[in-house]
Amino acid sequence: MKYGQIIIEENEFLILENLFKLKKEEHSKTAKNHILKLLYELKNAVILPESEMPKDVIRLNSQVQISSKDNLWTKIFELVLPHQSNVAENKISLLLPMGTAVLGYAKGDDILWEFPSGLKELKVIDVQQFLKVLK
Repeated sequence: MKYGQIIIEENEFLILENLFKLKKEEHSKTAKNHILKLLYELKNAVILPESEMPKDVIRLNSQVQISSKDNLWTKIFELVLPHQSNVAENKISLLLPMGTAVLGYAKGDDILWEFPSGLKELKVIDVQQFLKVLK
């Protein structure tokens, strides 16, 4: 990991906290492994103000290019809040397995993450910031 642990911008961290509080009952009954792993990683995350955020860290509204470690596929998508998710527009919710896998990682990072289809190794190829007003 480039920065040693995941990095989250402080306003986005508050959004995540509120999102998980709203969904707490749902998560406690049907907790998915990818959500639990993200919650665990958030406990150890570095929380930074906007002005100190590295430009190569994946955050909300980032355009992300990842590939499988075996180079069998590459994906480009924008990481968004759940209500903005639209697979046809390559907008992936941060609560989907791919979204939870990449949040807080940086360009060049390798990620080992449990997906419904099994354990996958990913490589972050590129990160572009397209910051928008968070709603």
